[in-house]
Amino acid sequence: MTIYDTIKEIKMNKAERLNQELIFLSNKSIFHINDLVAEFQISKRTALRDITDLEDMGLSFYTENGRYGGFHIVNRQLLIPVTFNLEEINAIFFALNALSSLSATPFEKPYKHISDKLMATLPKIQQQAVVKLQKSVQYYKIPSISAPTDLNIILQSILEETALSLTFHNKKQTIQIFDLLYRHGIWFCNIYNFENKKWATYRCDQMEDCSLNRTQSTLTHAQLQKIQENYERNYHNIPFECSLTPLGVELFQKNNYPNMKLKQVDGQYYLYGGYNQEEFDYMVQYLLSLGNNVKINYPQALKDSYLDELRKIIDQY
Repeated sequence: MTIYDTIKEIKMNKAERLNQELIFLSNKSIFHINDLVAEFQISKRTALRDITDLEDMGLSFYTENGRYGGFHIVNRQLLIPVTFNLEEINAIFFALNALSSLSATPFEKPYKHISDKLMATLPKIQQQAVVKLQKSVQYYKIPSISAPTDLNIILQSILEETALSLTFHNKKQTIQIFDLLYRHGIWFCNIYNFENKKWATYRCDQMEDCSLNRTQSTLTHAQLQKIQENYERNYHNIPFECSLTPLGVELFQKNNYPNMKLKQVDGQYYLYGGYNQEEFDYMVQYLLSLGNNVKINYPQALKDSYLDELRKIIDQY
């Protein structure tokens, strides 16, 4: 590394530290030098230089001596723009590009609109670097298989912890949604059903006539999380185990579910966990997707059904 590279790296580290200091101070009304020293592991001399730099960047404060003195921030809102280096900018645009294929999102603005707006704020030289990155790094995107129409209402109900009235599989229900999930081109949500007092996972494209129900008493996020944890412990009550090849391990790591775990014993990898009888058919289909990279050890019922499906496939030929 040359002296020029070393100086450049020091400057980049300082710029990053100043950004972090701005974020650190954004919710404070008063701070002391020792706050910066302890938080960022810097010397008092460096902290004083940083405070001067922060003031030059627009941080407004006044000093007060005495026991309760320190640096009093005039405006507690972080009005100073946080700057990003080129590597961070590229990471942001890469993430936006990865999400741009979604045909439905919980947000009003499409990701391309956000990307174009952000691009317009960059200097010309950084715009050219971002365009070069997007041409040089390809990301395989899985488009949405279906496009739910009420994702914005679903997200609103989560953030407000409000119940949702809807029709699901031709049944009118009142539910509370815990979270949203996007998996293999499909939007899902984990929900608590107030009618049957049960936890479930719904496909969002199968939820119709969604509307906020503000009259229904609801649960807190923490209460919903406890219900989910209890559900995971007790619902998947049929244990299973399968042997995996190295390629099977890789396939599992690319596509797996919370009820599935991986372990290694004496060099052999095993897929194990539990499922519910309602998930039996899906378990068979999932294991079939692993091809000849999986061997079911137990239970026998799962093994038998798996072999039956293989015979059906063979019979097609």
